[in-house]
Amino acid sequence: MATGGEVLGMLCPNTEWVITENDFDSIQWIKGEKITKAKFEAGFAQYDAWKAEQNAKAVADKAAAQAKLTALGLTADDLKALGL
Repeated sequence: MATGGEVLGMLCPNTEWVITENDFDSIQWIKGEKITKAKFEAGFAQYDAWKAEQNAKAVADKAAAQAKLTALGLTADDLKALGL
């Protein structure tokens, strides 16, 4: 189950906030977009699917990068050897 901080990170990635509990009333909005309590609470149900999507995208991006390296005749080990 997601934490309040994870939900806020998903819903408000460009907002500065502090949360001390997993509830809306403990959020201290510092700077940026504020969301409603309803949106925050709905975010708990959305988080797992969003996180799975983010993980799948990261795997796909890594596979695409490795394919590009292979097309250039390089491997991940070659990049490590070069310090990249």
